[in-house]
Parts: sequence; C-alpha cells; structure tokens
Amino acid sequence: MSEADILQQVLSFVVANFLYMRRNKDLKEDDSLLRNGVITSLGVMELVDWVEETFGVQVEPGEITEQNFDTARSVAQFVRAKSAAMAAT
Repeated sequence: MSEADILQQVLSFVVANFLYMRRNKDLKEDDSLLRNGVITSLGVMELVDWVEETFGVQVEPGEITEQNFDTARSVAQFVRAKSAAMAAT
C-alpha cells in the first residue's frame, strides 16, 4: 500500500471519528492533530489502536510520540516505515 493511500485512510478516520461535530474544519495532512485540538491523549490511543487493526502493524509504547502521531502525514509515514520493516523480516 502506498503512503498516499495510507494518508487518505488516516485523514478519513480522523475526520470521521474526531471532527464529526466540526465537518466544516478543513484538515490538512500536515496540520498538528494535538496542537490544533483535533485529538487529545486519549484520541492518540484510539488512533494507535486503529492503526494497529487497520494496517496490521505493532506499535511499541516508545513509538507513540509526537513525531509519529502528530499529523496525518507523520502517521502515514510511520505506518509505511513499519510495514516495510515487517516485510523485510
């Protein structure tokens, strides 16, 4: 699966699950989910669970960082890298 496909799925999930009351909010792939108040720390955990279930990757506790889960793009890049690493083993 391409990073662009993953990115679209992440954006769709975030909009459907965290912006359902703010449909007029235009979420861009590089918008900070945390700093813009789109998700809270509990929302990050929900996003992590969804990533694991949807993409079949195991997210280690140390990987739950702002670098990996702050924007839709960073989530997509993380998933793509994890998928590639799993395929290489």
